[in-house]
Amino acid sequence: MDQKHAKMLLVVVAKAPVPGEVKTRLIPHFSPEEAAALYRCFLQDRMKEIGKLIGIDLAVAFTPADADDTFARITRNGFKLFAQKGEDLGQRLNNIFLAKFGQGYDAISVIDSDTPDLSVSIVKQSFQTLMSERVDAVFGPCDDGGYYLVGMRRPHPELFQDIPWSTPAVLSITMERAAKHGIRTKLLPGWNDLDTFEDLIDFYAKHKNQSSDTRWAGEITFKYLSRLESITQRFAVFKQKN
Repeated sequence: MDQKHAKMLLVVVAKAPVPGEVKTRLIPHFSPEEAAALYRCFLQDRMKEIGKLIGIDLAVAFTPADADDTFARITRNGFKLFAQKGEDLGQRLNNIFLAKFGQGYDAISVIDSDTPDLSVSIVKQSFQTLMSERVDAVFGPCDDGGYYLVGMRRPHPELFQDIPWSTPAVLSITMERAAKHGIRTKLLPGWNDLDTFEDLIDFYAKHKNQSSDTRWAGEITFKYLSRLESITQRFAVFKQKN
């Protein structure tokens, strides 16, 4: 089946932007309220960018289960909303694929909400790759050893079982598991998710010279960061040393 006639779905996994519950690794560089506001910017950037997709259904798998009103305000019309189910990340990801393939989709990609400057072109590439007869699953590698995107053409529960989540070995073990089970994989371009204060310094430096006259992925996050002294002062020190 070619991509033109395929039924495809992109799912964003996300948490409600509640102070003290999200981006806690940024504290004490940021206050809990600043960290939550930053994460809300991540979500807004993600929804704005993937909203450009045509011919692909869009959804948000959120947590906690009572956060549907929160995400109804963050997303625009056309996004399907549903709560994540499972005890750990592996169970939650597997349950998304099981449930949504059960609704008749031919290809599904699940993407994180921590890479606000990721271009929609890479998301398109994930589906173009999946529709190849020579690929069963695609992964978008992160610098920390995890992945920002996983896409498949049918469920592969074995890719999510007994994985040491939140460690540098996540992707390498997943790829080994895929090879063991004969699952054909391909990697997308690497991208850095924004988990630490150092990640944000790199993000700020990367986009410092972006034109204010153009729209670009990550601009909402960047504009918020630009208003925080903790970033701008640290960047000034970083620039002097480099």
